[in-house]
Parts: sequence; structure tokens; C-alpha cells
Amino acid sequence: MSVVVERAELTEPDVAAIIATHRAHCRAISPPESCHVMAADELAEAGVALWVARSAGAAVAIGALQPLGEDEGEVKSMHTLAAARGKGAGAAILHAIVEEAGRRGYRRLSLETGTQDEFRAARTLYERNGFEECPPFGRYRLDPLSTFYTKRLEQPEGAL
Repeated sequence: MSVVVERAELTEPDVAAIIATHRAHCRAISPPESCHVMAADELAEAGVALWVARSAGAAVAIGALQPLGEDEGEVKSMHTLAAARGKGAGAAILHAIVEEAGRRGYRRLSLETGTQDEFRAARTLYERNGFEECPPFGRYRLDPLSTFYTKRLEQPEGAL
């Protein structure tokens, strides 16, 4: 599958549909106290930058970057539609997020994902892309249904 990754808006109908699918999926498999998925309005309030992967013009995956401070960001709302899984769309979105984090001068990019089997592919994607398990960060706390990852980002030559 060939995908094109581009910046997206939360209000685009096909993007909003994937956000809703992602939210429903996470809420169906995680109890409320362990579910950290954000609705579109919450993503907007958090100031995320959003990307969409399109195949033949159709949205197949999304992912977002939320600033956590001056030099840190969080990967949020990564979701690939079932029909597109395992075909590179999620990896392409993650690559775009990591690149943007580097452009912003972030030194670290972190994320939270589930420990359930349904999140195994996501954990594998993150590990293959240099993310390592870490303790909870930001507002997160230890939870048997959450695992946390971080990736140190290299700074460009001449950066402070």
C-alpha cells in the first residue's frame, strides 16, 4: 500500500471518523481509569499537531504530537484502520511525528499505550522505531494496563 502523509485538521470528516473509531476502540477494551484516549475537542484543547496517512485518497491512519514542555512531546492518538494495518501507514505517521519533534527541538518524545494484546502491534511499532520502555511521565501514573515509552531525539549540529 502506498500512503501519503500530510498534516490534517481535526474537523476533516474522514479524520474525525478515525478519531472517533480510535476513541471507541480504546474505550471498549480499557476501563475508564486506564483509558487515556482523547476526544477531538480534547485534542484541540491540548494543542496537538495532527497527521493523516491517505491511500488512494482515503484516510487510513492518524497520529498526533502534543507538546509537553519546551523540549518534550507526546505521541497521541495513533490509530490505523483495521484494513490498513501491517502495511506501513502507522510507521509513516510515526516517522512524520518524530521528524516534527526534531524540528521543534524536542529532546524527548514519549507515549503511553496499552498492555493488552490489542496493543501488541503498536508496542512493536514503537520498539522497532527506537522507543524504549520508561516510567510514567507527565500526568500518567503506574497502571497495569499502561506501558510507557520514550525516545531521546538527537539535536541538530549547532543546537544548544
